[in-house]
Order: sequence, then structure tokens, then C-alpha cells
Amino acid sequence: MGLTPVADDQVATIVTTLEMRTRPPLRPMPPSPLRLVRWDRPTPARYRALFARVGAPWLWFSRLVMTDDALVAIIHDPAVAVFAVVDAAGIEVGMLELDHREAGACELRYVGFVPELAGKGHGGWLMAEALMRAWAKGVSRVWVHTCTLDHPAALSFYRRHGFVAIGRTVETFPDPRGIGVLPANTAPQIPLLVQLPSGASSFSATVAT
Repeated sequence: MGLTPVADDQVATIVTTLEMRTRPPLRPMPPSPLRLVRWDRPTPARYRALFARVGAPWLWFSRLVMTDDALVAIIHDPAVAVFAVVDAAGIEVGMLELDHREAGACELRYVGFVPELAGKGHGGWLMAEALMRAWAKGVSRVWVHTCTLDHPAALSFYRRHGFVAIGRTVETFPDPRGIGVLPANTAPQIPLLVQLPSGASSFSATVAT
């Protein structure tokens, strides 16, 4: 066995792809004080703001660096459904994105809560909502991917809900903190190895406008 060096300005992660080929049995929807609100053609700024709140702790950044045109082409596509998770006060505290652009399949593209709600027991409700909507389109496959940068319980969560791991890949990408897309103090559990210029700690999700 050998170790493969990763440049200081890069982050490496193991991505696991999981799928579900059989629709799960219908069960009562878990109770929850939260609700899903469909976002019809959200603006790039609104979408990026929620995406960053949910995903920054796990270094989600791909949608933050897209141009507006590229992002809109995805989130305004009729085959892509974007939902905000909203609490009783109407505050957006999570997101769900279902991608039906591949015939006969649905990808759970993004599923998650803001850090304050992670691990609070809401995941079962959100997954039940996601699967109900995914399978309602008459697909034969629902799939998702997670990686070693995600919440430590993510992989076991998906498996517990019926997903089966079918493959692994290694992904490397520029550390989004090192290129100024996320603040330097984001995701402290993942070491930042590059030396940042003085004052380079501000967040800018609008770099790709």
C-alpha cells in the first residue's frame, strides 16, 4: 500500500455512490414540525444563500462558483425540483434537490440541514419526503452520492434507509477556503494547509455573477 500526496491547496475525498432499485414500502410519514416548500425558479442569489448555509460546514462549493447562467440552467430546469425546509417560524433551515434529468432515474442531488439542526432527528422525515417525491415520478432507480467530507453519519444514514453502495471514486479539488469562496474558518475539522493572505477570511458567494 502506498500514500498519494495531495497538494496543500487541494482537498481529497472518497466519494461513495449509492442507489435504490426498488421502491420502499409505504409507511406513515414521520411527524415533524418542519415542512417542505417548493422553490419555483429561485434566483441564483437566494439559492446560493441557502446552499452555503447548509453545505459550507462540509465544503459544498460547486454551486457557489458557477456562473448565474450555468446555475439557472440547472435549478430552473423543469426536471429539477428545489425545496427549502422551513421551520414553524418560516425560517429556511434545510434543502432538498431532486434531479430527474436522467430518464428513469432520480438523483438526490442535495439533502441537508443547517448545522444547528444536524443530528436532531429530522433526517428520517426529510428522507421520507425525498423518497416519496422521487419514486412518484415512475423511476426505476433513485441514487445519491456522499463523501468523506460529509457528516460522519451520512453514509450509514443512507444505507439505513435502503440505499446500497455500488461504487467508490476519489475526488480532488481546490480547497474553496484557499480560493476565497468560503471563509478560512469554515469546516475546521478539515485542516486548511495553504497560507492565506492577510484579511482573506470573508465569504463571497457571488464570485460567479
